[in-house]
Amino acid sequence: MNSATALRIFRALAGRYPEALEPDRDRGSSFQVLISTVLSAQTTDRSVDAVAPALFSRFPTPQSLAGADIGEIEEIIHSTGFFHMKARHIIAASRILARDFGGEVPGTMEELLTLPGVGRKTANIVLAHAFHIHDGIAVDTHVKRIAGRIGFSDETDPDRIERDLTGIYPRELWGSVNTLFITHGRALCTARNPRCPECPVRRECRYFRNLKKG
Repeated sequence: MNSATALRIFRALAGRYPEALEPDRDRGSSFQVLISTVLSAQTTDRSVDAVAPALFSRFPTPQSLAGADIGEIEEIIHSTGFFHMKARHIIAASRILARDFGGEVPGTMEELLTLPGVGRKTANIVLAHAFHIHDGIAVDTHVKRIAGRIGFSDETDPDRIERDLTGIYPRELWGSVNTLFITHGRALCTARNPRCPECPVRRECRYFRNLKKG
């Protein structure tokens, strides 16, 4: 897909979901953004928001979380799912922050990727929401689905999908692309029974064209 078509799709989605481009809500400190993003894997923001107050009131800094009892952490974050792994990751990441980064969350992709539980998707989200840096496009399940259906990418690996998307969109739009695709994936282009007749980009969409052929 060429950049002109990609930009036309972007403008159509932006027109449909102007609220997605409004200023981001306050997500707390960079440490809270990091830990919340790690906890958000395989669950919803609502689920993370439900446990965050208890977690951060008890462990407000990397130093405090680094010394936490894993059983206590698991009990607090249990409802987010995969709580054994997530508890290990956030404690280990906090120890590295306290030991190697002076208790501060680093602001580069390379440094963030050294933390347990942090891949490119998580790092992109942390950079965008904590530092207003767009070093890439976070590819979650919604972004992956939209990219494949419309025809932005034929890849299945998130890193390769990110490469394809950043290749056709200018850097200044990367953060908005992520937000718009997620919004579109939740509203219309759902995993099951997408509402194609209501879609503002259906004429540009490979998935919709194939449906019409069928």
